[in-house]
Amino acid sequence: MKFYIIRHGQTNWNKEGRIQGKTDIELNEEGIKQAEEAKRILKDYPIDMIVSSTLKRARKTAEIINEAKNVPIIFKEALEERCFGEFEGKTREEIQDENWYSEILDNYKLNKQYKGVETIQDLCNRVWNLIDELKEDYTEKNILIVTHGGVTRAINGYFNGPNKEGILEDLNLHNCEIRTFEIKNENI
Repeated sequence: MKFYIIRHGQTNWNKEGRIQGKTDIELNEEGIKQAEEAKRILKDYPIDMIVSSTLKRARKTAEIINEAKNVPIIFKEALEERCFGEFEGKTREEIQDENWYSEILDNYKLNKQYKGVETIQDLCNRVWNLIDELKEDYTEKNILIVTHGGVTRAINGYFNGPNKEGILEDLNLHNCEIRTFEIKNENI
């Protein structure tokens, strides 16, 4: 079983460096081009189904990719971006808060609540529960997950755990960049 992870295409807020979080932003023209390119790249990948965030930017990316795959798509709220509370819609320059996204917010051991940002354990719980569900229900399937940058941190944490300081490492995916995680069937 393989999980192919892709971050949605570009939005105007991505281009402007704005924190999107749960704010439901559409793809821009460049984001549509990126999704079209991902469709071309993923055309020959052995994908049996697509599971996507419900947010517009991920949903549209999934739908464009599926034009070449024609597989079932399931939309899941569990794959929506992390809520960034007071920081949504702002650029890093506008925030002017040294603590806003330090290693504290991504430290699984500390699980810090800060200015309405969804805690790292809450994010991980919803994403990890979904991955467990997908592993159980679709054991023999290869799944494309279309999601967001913050969620990819939780996905990476599922497969690789936190580092020795307790930080869940960011995959640092660019828009429409793809990563692969494989689960070996231990019963074979």
